[in-house]
Amino acid sequence: MASGKSSVKIFSGRQSRYLASKIAESFGIPLGNTEVTEFSDGEFQPSFEENVRGRDVFIVQSTFPPSDNFMELLMMIDAAKRASAKKIVAVIPYFGYGRQDRKDKPRVSIGAKLNANLLSAAGITRLITIDLHADQIQGFFDIPVDHVYASNIFVPYLRQLDLPNLVLASPDTGGTRRAASYAKALDTAFVICYKHRTKPNEVGEIRLIGDVSGKDVVLVDDIIDTAGTITRAGEVIMKEGASSVRAFCTHPILSGDAIRRLEDSPFTEVVVTDTIPLSHSCDKITVLSTADLFAEVIKRVQNYKSISSLFKHDKK
Repeated sequence: MASGKSSVKIFSGRQSRYLASKIAESFGIPLGNTEVTEFSDGEFQPSFEENVRGRDVFIVQSTFPPSDNFMELLMMIDAAKRASAKKIVAVIPYFGYGRQDRKDKPRVSIGAKLNANLLSAAGITRLITIDLHADQIQGFFDIPVDHVYASNIFVPYLRQLDLPNLVLASPDTGGTRRAASYAKALDTAFVICYKHRTKPNEVGEIRLIGDVSGKDVVLVDDIIDTAGTITRAGEVIMKEGASSVRAFCTHPILSGDAIRRLEDSPFTEVVVTDTIPLSHSCDKITVLSTADLFAEVIKRVQNYKSISSLFKHDKK
């Protein structure tokens, strides 16, 4: 029976192969061989092209749209279970449907809970993900969930920038806790942008709580989708006298007119990770890789070592 690193097999769905190959390289093993058979009607069938019996299988796949990405992950999990894998760990860098973590109006699905149920039913024994939209999604699973944070990547990059008058900011009140944790790690202050809605689903006004005059402001968030809120927040911050404004967002969904909004925005730089591949290029966007972080988490999971200790940032 294989043991240690030799017991680990890392595989990938089609849409996350670019990241999975870097994770496998950082871990020190080749990416596992898979194939996907496609039928003329759009149906597909993934398969493992090497033995996984008795192995610890890590399957990397972000579940951004289309839903085929999630279905492909479920089928790979099922295939690994039927091939007698010892452990099946889903590595989901971007956990799709994470914004549907509760019923915010009558007669709607709780999509995040439904996805958790489907993953568990398919046969995963553990989940590794980064910057869930809502922390409580961890409680939707009855298996171990390793919820890691992009702060382990963003904080060193921010220190490297050596901004003279750094202030952290949240683009809305829901992200206050995230901004506060970054501010604590960097030993600096933080401010909050408050969204005042005049109509449902429409941001009428953004108000700033805190002083940004002469400051180098960094907005932090978990996702950047249409970029509407965060670019409006950046504009308000600059109008309030900030010296510069940057955005740090983990998951670059970038749908609709997001790229155009970012190009027209006052941001000096927009820093994201590679949990989702960029659909379009933008001169303002800097991509930092999560590969080394995920590889280290996989090593610690295999060796039963602490993962939380990765996120204890010493003040400098």
